[in-house]
Amino acid sequence: MPGSVRVTSTYDQAGQNSRGGDRQPEAYQRGGLQELGAVVDRVRASVESVIEGKPEAVRIALTVLLAEGHLLLEDVPGVGKTMLAKALAKSLDCTVRRIQFTPDLLPSDVTGTNIFDQHQRDFEFRPGAIFAQIVVGDEINRASPKTQSALLESMEERQVTIDGTSYELPSPFMVVATQNPVEMEGTYPLPEAQRDRFMARISIGYPSPDAELAMLDVHGGANPLDDLAPVAHAHDILKLIELVRTVHVADPVRRYAVDLVGATRTSPELRLGASPRATLHLVRAARAAAALDGRDYVTPDDIQALAVPVLAHRLMPTAETQLSRRTSEQIVLDLVARLPLPRPQGPAVRRG
Repeated sequence: MPGSVRVTSTYDQAGQNSRGGDRQPEAYQRGGLQELGAVVDRVRASVESVIEGKPEAVRIALTVLLAEGHLLLEDVPGVGKTMLAKALAKSLDCTVRRIQFTPDLLPSDVTGTNIFDQHQRDFEFRPGAIFAQIVVGDEINRASPKTQSALLESMEERQVTIDGTSYELPSPFMVVATQNPVEMEGTYPLPEAQRDRFMARISIGYPSPDAELAMLDVHGGANPLDDLAPVAHAHDILKLIELVRTVHVADPVRRYAVDLVGATRTSPELRLGASPRATLHLVRAARAAAALDGRDYVTPDDIQALAVPVLAHRLMPTAETQLSRRTSEQIVLDLVARLPLPRPQGPAVRRG
């Protein structure tokens, strides 16, 4: 960011030297980060063989996966939202289910229901489509709010409760949902509680002319998803998730994340700021982003880079802000620019 203090790898001298007894040995960290890099490179290459010219969108998707979050893809039709979700799912050797959200979709279609078995003379639970490790929810905002709310418990607590009985969902578990902008016909805007369950929201955007030209070659003759094969197993992802949890976040960086989220709650341009869950998601995502870069500690740069995708979709601008055509993304960027960075505890700082 122009004019900001960009922190080098020696920024968090405290993070390097204050590794408590619960930290993993450095040799384990180095080996684990190398393994993480190898697995992520394979998955990234697999997804990017289908999604042309969108490396940042693919990186955010992988970040959310390793941070144990859920991803919301919001954009106009035809830019590859569902293709990205399917490519990620097919690149992993996990159980995958796709749910096409429509106005007549019932909550029981998502979560499952109890059905009376005539032979056993008892009720038997039939799992719904949510019982998979990667769940692709296509056009989630075309279902009724009642059906949308069926995802709330599963996304937060990773379980489903039917008639008083709770059923655990498989691990890893990730929901990748797509939606069209709410102003388009036939959609139901996601309620605030539902948006808050998603760790990040990204837009694919239109491709560059060169990427669109390459897309004609890749997608013109056949569906490239047909050629995708899994390049990582579920147990690989679980090991990497455990590794990401060990990434260190120094106290000044934690405070910076708290201050940034707190600034959304006091902004006069917003009538609803980000929740404490947003702070937790921001730090979790920053841990995953640091691990993707081969670091075992988080810097303020990681927090800044993820502020928009993690925070913007949770905010509600005031009527005046909407009339002035100011978006939540612009507000978050302004808050990032105004909020002072934490003072580094090591000597190595460079301007850039």
